[in-house]
Amino acid sequence: MSEGTLLMSKKDSRKVQVLSRVKDRLITVRRASELLGISYRQAKRLWKRYRQGGESAVIHRGRGVVSNNHIEAEVKRRVLERYQAVYTGFGPTLAVEKLVEEDHFEPLSRETLRLWLVEAGLWQRHRRRKPYRKRREPRHHFGELLQMDGSPHPWFGQEHNSSCLMNLVDDATGITLALMSEEETTEAAMRLLWAWIERYGIPLALYCDLKNVYVSRDREPTVEQQLEGTQPKTAFGLACERLGIQIISAYSPQAKGRVERKHGVYQDRFVKELRLRGAKTIAEANLILHGGFIEKLNSKFARQPASEDDLHVRLHAGQDLRDIFCFEQRRSVGQDWVVRNDNRFYQLVRDHHPLPRPLTQVTVRSWLDGSVHILHRGRRLHYQEFDPKMKERRKVI
Repeated sequence: MSEGTLLMSKKDSRKVQVLSRVKDRLITVRRASELLGISYRQAKRLWKRYRQGGESAVIHRGRGVVSNNHIEAEVKRRVLERYQAVYTGFGPTLAVEKLVEEDHFEPLSRETLRLWLVEAGLWQRHRRRKPYRKRREPRHHFGELLQMDGSPHPWFGQEHNSSCLMNLVDDATGITLALMSEEETTEAAMRLLWAWIERYGIPLALYCDLKNVYVSRDREPTVEQQLEGTQPKTAFGLACERLGIQIISAYSPQAKGRVERKHGVYQDRFVKELRLRGAKTIAEANLILHGGFIEKLNSKFARQPASEDDLHVRLHAGQDLRDIFCFEQRRSVGQDWVVRNDNRFYQLVRDHHPLPRPLTQVTVRSWLDGSVHILHRGRRLHYQEFDPKMKERRKVI
């Protein structure tokens, strides 16, 4: 600042304008404090300094004074030289750590180094752009596409273990159906889709992520599958195939954003509902879900689809969901007409139908209720389950 020249900031210039109006008795000191956004006591101190010293007294007294925390220019020069020589490309945080630990510089703040590097043109922030995603419009028909996902969360409070809320959301309407389970398992997914079908019908397609519950990624195809040109399917995938439901895989959480956002609604509202009801178990949570909570949620947040046509398909006569939502294995009949599955032994029983020959492949279906059913060419076979260590047969089907 040269002699006779007074450099002011916009803030200081504003103070001078307001205080000059006080001097001319156009406004009071209290009104000046309101205009400047400061307290009345501070305005009185400022007015006193203005009366005694004029416009120059308004300027902050620390302007032009070297800070007590000022770092010498020589230190700055040596830090930047060392950075260029050794730490080029290091972020400010890591560079500060190395300068102090390895080169024994005095402690330096990360922000100070960042400002020095930016000023010297040695650093610029590398912004990571998110991948471009075009917003997908909702499907037009109810039942055209469902989104399924599990939401692990401490539903009963932070002091309890996390449970998983299995959630189905219709893409066109936002209608939801949920089921609480310990984890995101095949059985939980089956039971939820089963409940949806009983309530609304069979949807056309299901949108879910790449978890092994829904799609098989690691299993190699069997010889039969290679000959047929098919890929391995999970038990859930087989159930959907029998029902004619197409499974579409989502490759990011954003792709199934509607069910992800619905998770947030449940994590907000359902957690509070569980706390109000004093629910602490999965069974109690399911009673609340299906005791009116889901209906209230749908009445509040569901929307009308673009088309009034419902694309759900009704179950065909003779279709048994117990025989669809099950775990199916292919097993060989032993020389003694014993079928082994999951380390359990089943002796086939002769009836008025001929038994399949030894080494013949049969289908073993384990229903969700725990019962086991053995089929050959679509016909159920009678059996006795037994323990090889025991002589007695325990059960006849």
